[in-house]
Amino acid sequence: MAEHDHDYDESSHLSEVELRVRALETILVEKGYIESAALDRIVELYETKIGPHIGAQVIAKAWSDSRFRQALLEDASKAVTIFAPQVGNVGEHLIAVENTPQVHNMIVCTLCSCYPTDVLGLPPTWYKSAPYRSRAVIDPRGVLADFGVKLPTTTDIRVWDSTAETRFLVLPMRPEGTEGWSEQQLAELVTRDSMIGTGFPKAPGAPS
Repeated sequence: MAEHDHDYDESSHLSEVELRVRALETILVEKGYIESAALDRIVELYETKIGPHIGAQVIAKAWSDSRFRQALLEDASKAVTIFAPQVGNVGEHLIAVENTPQVHNMIVCTLCSCYPTDVLGLPPTWYKSAPYRSRAVIDPRGVLADFGVKLPTTTDIRVWDSTAETRFLVLPMRPEGTEGWSEQQLAELVTRDSMIGTGFPKAPGAPS
């Protein structure tokens, strides 16, 4: 999935919570309660097996199968289980919102960083940052412009606020020029940011 560097990326400065997590991890490893290798395997699982890869398959199928698309919009939690049977509580409260030429959807969590990890993987650093969480609600069009997403003034922008009970998945518009493509080919065009609403899918022929 595509990654971006934005002003919201605070990866070079660990937050107080991240420092506490780092310290706790160090203590647990030193005392033999956990192994660093085990933690690395868990992170790798989310990065390579679970997460945006599952979301991309979901979006690709929705683009190519109208019946699945309707099922996804009606009950996303149920629809995604064919790709992610291991989805837990996050999947039980998943709602899919569809982008159209008239409406562009964008996801945020203003209170913390609630995020459908089982479908989108680990959240990007900027998603958890205070600037994104506050500006996404106050100035969504400006935030999208910072991400390179420029929309016509006639396009309505809807911001969805995730909670501990409800998470959201954006169904982006299918790129033009992909008629006859397989689901696997389509999945390669789906980006993590397009499923959050802060980006577009890749254009056909765009570099990976």
